[in-house]
Amino acid sequence: MKPILIKNANIVNEGIIFRGDVLIENDRIAEVSESISVKSADTKVIDADGQYLLPGMIDDQVHFREPGLTHKATIETESKAAVAGGITSYIEMPNTVPQATTIALLEDKFAIAEKTSWANYSFMFGGTNDNLSEILKVDETKVAGLKLFLGSSTGNMLVDNPKVLEKIFSKTKLLISAHCEDEATIQKNLAKQIEKYGDDIPIEMHPKIRSEEACYISSSKAIELAKKTGARLHVFHLSTEKETKLFSNKKPLSEKKITAEVCIHHLWFTEEDYKTKGTKIKWNPAVKTEKDREGLWKALNDDRIDVIATDHAPHTLEEKDNVYTKAPSGGPLVQHALEALFEMHHRGRITVEKIVQKTAHNPAILFQIKERGYIKRGFKADLVLLDPNSPWTVNKENIAYKCGWSPFEGTTFKSRVTHTFVNGALVYENGKFPNPGKGERLTFNRG
Repeated sequence: MKPILIKNANIVNEGIIFRGDVLIENDRIAEVSESISVKSADTKVIDADGQYLLPGMIDDQVHFREPGLTHKATIETESKAAVAGGITSYIEMPNTVPQATTIALLEDKFAIAEKTSWANYSFMFGGTNDNLSEILKVDETKVAGLKLFLGSSTGNMLVDNPKVLEKIFSKTKLLISAHCEDEATIQKNLAKQIEKYGDDIPIEMHPKIRSEEACYISSSKAIELAKKTGARLHVFHLSTEKETKLFSNKKPLSEKKITAEVCIHHLWFTEEDYKTKGTKIKWNPAVKTEKDREGLWKALNDDRIDVIATDHAPHTLEEKDNVYTKAPSGGPLVQHALEALFEMHHRGRITVEKIVQKTAHNPAILFQIKERGYIKRGFKADLVLLDPNSPWTVNKENIAYKCGWSPFEGTTFKSRVTHTFVNGALVYENGKFPNPGKGERLTFNRG
């Protein structure tokens, strides 16, 4: 690859913003300086003209639906949408068809990504009530971690046997990421609503069914078990203010044993949005109250919540346009996550430095990802240029997801991702994809 010199950028890295240049040679950042001169005639020069230069977002929770659910999405289509949104690395979840609950099935997914992924990738291994022997075979230096569904999931991925859970927490060295909702509470709440409404439950009841109580019971139990066993626990997609009180900011992230994540939709939407968005914003856990959203923002900014992710989980519009009990939960988010966060920055919710910390630095620290997540000499050149003052509106014509819709349709963002570099290659530029993306398997500083 020809060298690329990015000039006059507002470089955001490790809590500071400074005007400078970055030189990319092959797949690496070769130099970061206030001013870098062109060293060879074949160097491609990009004048950032004061745009923000960010380390690419590392999304620690996506569902790209391959294998088995490719009518909704594929690794190729969704990773391409991800780079359009400034996401250069992702960790994908195991609840595909078949589920990634054996080493062989997990490696099948890696083989697909090696051929088709535009962004860098890793995959979670899936835990069940009866696959502890397989869990213990997973090489922690090659796989992002272990995913446990402690609430509703597809197939047999609900892990609800307390004895099995304690064995998993006690024996695995893998980082455990957990979906925490108490199944018994959800089923009790659902039965009440079905008795009242049948299948056509008003969508506004979703946060009452998948309630604060359901989330808190499960999160607190998981944390109690992690403390008892010494396991490394990361709680996915917090959705309630109450849960944030379970987490601490008294230690730096590198020393924490128990961490938390929040997703874009829980930071953006509230229960008031069900009136206009309907099942398009049906997620598990549910979007809840304004008070919950405020609590999540507070915990994110004071570092009780460590990571921002998307939980990108596309379904077709036909699937979503169903009565409550038949409409699946989840929605597409990777293409618009960074721009939504910068919209929140414009509204005074979060600093640019904090966005980079929570979307790039912290995922790299938390998962011990090698040579990514920072703008540093010698690191992989996963970079994003973002114009903070280039308004655009999300519509059907500019959506890259295979499912063809977005919960942000009709939203005008003030900021726009203009360029995305993955392993030194310019893969996205102003709405176009000039070079095919060649994502790499993430590697980890472990063991």
